[in-house]
Amino acid sequence: MNLTPTILPLLFAAVLTACASHGPSASGPTRVSNGVLTGNNGMTLYTFDKDGAGSGKSVCNGPCAGNWPPLLVGEGQSASGDYSIVTRDDGKKQWAYKGKPLYYWIKDQKPGDRTGEGFNNVWRTAKP
Repeated sequence: MNLTPTILPLLFAAVLTACASHGPSASGPTRVSNGVLTGNNGMTLYTFDKDGAGSGKSVCNGPCAGNWPPLLVGEGQSASGDYSIVTRDDGKKQWAYKGKPLYYWIKDQKPGDRTGEGFNNVWRTAKP
């Protein structure tokens, strides 16, 4: 029995979540690459149109967060400048840029991928 198709997406989400909790770069918890925000792991970050800017909340929870893992705040990290922190429904802390929570896309396979841009016409690459 080949479990690779089942396990790989879960493993990828776990790796993204672990990478998301690393310390912020000198300019914040993200980097800029080719005009878009990325996690410190180089993976593209996205915003969700259904998240209200400055609402302090993420509306992408449960199965949504399985496909769009949040950029989580690591222990000891704090907000500054354009970066704020929102509390998710599960109590975890997530980074937001200019009030919009930040997410990865599970189908991006390598740094530089932007396959989530425009998904369902509600997901956008995060731009500085």
